[in-house]
Amino acid sequence: MAKKRGKKDPLWARLSLVFGALLLLVSGGTLVGGNLLLNHYSDQITHDGGLGDSAAGETIDGPITLLLVGIDERIGNEAMGARSDSIIIAHIPASHDAMYLMSIPRDTRVQIPASKSTKYKGGTDKINAAFQFGYQNGGGRGNGLALLAETVSNLAGGLKFNGAAIVNFDGFSGLVKALGGVHMCVDEKVTSIHTGWNKKTGEEGVPYNFNTDGIPTSLKPNMEPKVYEVGCRDFAAWEALDYVRQRDKLANNDGDYGRQRHQQQFIKAMAKKATSAGVVTNLFKVNEILNSVGQAVSFYNNKVSLADWMFTLKGIDPDKMITLRTNSGKYNSETINGQSFESLDENALELLKAFGTDTVGEFVANHQEMVANDASTPASTQSTSGR
Repeated sequence: MAKKRGKKDPLWARLSLVFGALLLLVSGGTLVGGNLLLNHYSDQITHDGGLGDSAAGETIDGPITLLLVGIDERIGNEAMGARSDSIIIAHIPASHDAMYLMSIPRDTRVQIPASKSTKYKGGTDKINAAFQFGYQNGGGRGNGLALLAETVSNLAGGLKFNGAAIVNFDGFSGLVKALGGVHMCVDEKVTSIHTGWNKKTGEEGVPYNFNTDGIPTSLKPNMEPKVYEVGCRDFAAWEALDYVRQRDKLANNDGDYGRQRHQQQFIKAMAKKATSAGVVTNLFKVNEILNSVGQAVSFYNNKVSLADWMFTLKGIDPDKMITLRTNSGKYNSETINGQSFESLDENALELLKAFGTDTVGEFVANHQEMVANDASTPASTQSTSGR
């Protein structure tokens, strides 16, 4: 029963899929409409600031590193704050013909710098709290992003960013609809905790009961959850977005690591759809997509024009978008003072250094265990530990 979800989930905005959106702009600006479309939408998409002391020089002629962030933001209720539920580093080598994606687990234990403007004194916490400490007390998105960027920079040995982006769920949903959905391959059986239907009435609803920590417990009476079986097929927008939200009912019990992998696979699927002939040659569709990008993505461009970004990145082939498994896709947990944290293993830390020296290709060639499958091979054939 393929019904579109009617209920919006304000806790979702977790995907850092801006790179797919940027590639949409590349295709639209290059093949249909040129600078006219880019100039029209630039003010909607680009923002100043957002990188603080972690900003690179104002050029993208060499290697490029981007910080991509999906946030959990309570619109209209600033007191509830905002945390970054998805953090992805995207690196493009100086050749500008490939891209590497690495997720930072949101529970990673880090040292967060002080933020004078929001009266945060600095301290040790989970990395997803960095955005909140910069966002609070009127700091807003720009300061939240800047403090998160500085935190990631310190974790990565001083890595500098050429740009950053924040994704908004409601706008992003429109973007995927404008694309007409995507083709994806499910690499492990995934059961949705958010979408299901009543077997007697056919009405859509949330299928599970939850405990006070937001963990699903038992199925509600007569409810049947949406299940994504292993295999490749076309996904409607609502299906794709629901699928990449999931982390609790994954067959391999790989939780956040599974969700990170699925998010990265979705970026690649979007890029492929965005650069397909049926999209780039249709002026109406390009315009619709560009309008959706403006509503979905806040791009902090580090004073480099949007047109320069687009034409610099136009040579990236979606098939050369390499998704990487942090900690080889395995939990690396530790409990400190009763609180559970994730930590990055030696290879993950070395990979972060490789981003800064533009040696990711060589590093990955020697650490193939960190390359995520592209969903053509089920994850059940890989070694992944859960908890």
